[in-house]
Amino acid sequence: MYLTAEEKQKLFKKHGKSEKDTGSTEGQIALFTQRIEHLSKHLKTNQKDFNTERSLVKLVGKRRSLLDYLMKKDILRYRAIVKELGLRK
Repeated sequence: MYLTAEEKQKLFKKHGKSEKDTGSTEGQIALFTQRIEHLSKHLKTNQKDFNTERSLVKLVGKRRSLLDYLMKKDILRYRAIVKELGLRK
C-alpha cells in the first residue's frame, strides 16, 4: 500500500481530532486527497488504465460530497480544511 499505518495516523492526527479518530470528516477528506494525488500520478504514466481512472472519479465524487456536507454543517471547518489542503486557488 502507498500509505503505511504510521503515515495514516499522522494524517488523522493532523486533520482529525486524534490519531484514532478515523471517522472525522476532515480526516476522511485529507485521506481522500492523498489517494487522489497518488492515483493522479499513476494515471500520468499509465493513461490507458481505465479501472484506476474510474476509481479516481469515484474518489473525487466522494470527497466532493464530504466537502458539501461539511460546508452545510460548519462553514468555518470547511474553509479551514480547504485552505489547509490547498484544494482551491
